[in-house]
Amino acid sequence: MGKSLREAGRIIRMAIVVWIAEGTWPACVDAARVHAPEEADIALLHVTGQEVAGVGHGAFAGLLGRGRAERDPGIQMEHLAADSARQLLQKAADRLDRPCTRIERTGRVEREVVAAAQGAGLLIVARDGDRSHLGPKSLGPTSRFVVDHAPCPVLLVWPEHAPGLSGIPPSPPPPPHHR
Repeated sequence: MGKSLREAGRIIRMAIVVWIAEGTWPACVDAARVHAPEEADIALLHVTGQEVAGVGHGAFAGLLGRGRAERDPGIQMEHLAADSARQLLQKAADRLDRPCTRIERTGRVEREVVAAAQGAGLLIVARDGDRSHLGPKSLGPTSRFVVDHAPCPVLLVWPEHAPGLSGIPPSPPPPPHHR
């Protein structure tokens, strides 16, 4: 990772986006602490999926019919999700222990993460699939989409120690000898 760039006499600082997701965020923050240059602008990103509140809204509308909005469980779930996101971002900022920006988004998680990484110098993502083995299944569908579509370099980290090499499948046999 390079230092900041100079362009036309001004310093352009590297922007690093750190995806903060439940269960894997400490590894991403630790990676930022290790790999981010001191002068980098770090943004901690949390995305709340739109599905949970949607289920609450749907249940309210479908089962209970018309009613007062203040009784809509979807709205209450949105408030709870926003509070949870703020608390998680605060924990991440405390762990990072340096100036950072906190970004909260709601929507399709994979698309919001990719959109937030537009123009960044680095996106830090943690594996969120089967972490007991090396290989492609260590990425869940959301992180696979992010890694495949990120508009910037991606630092992919293990949330805990990486599994040993014993999980790698054996080498394929050599091709048959042709005469």
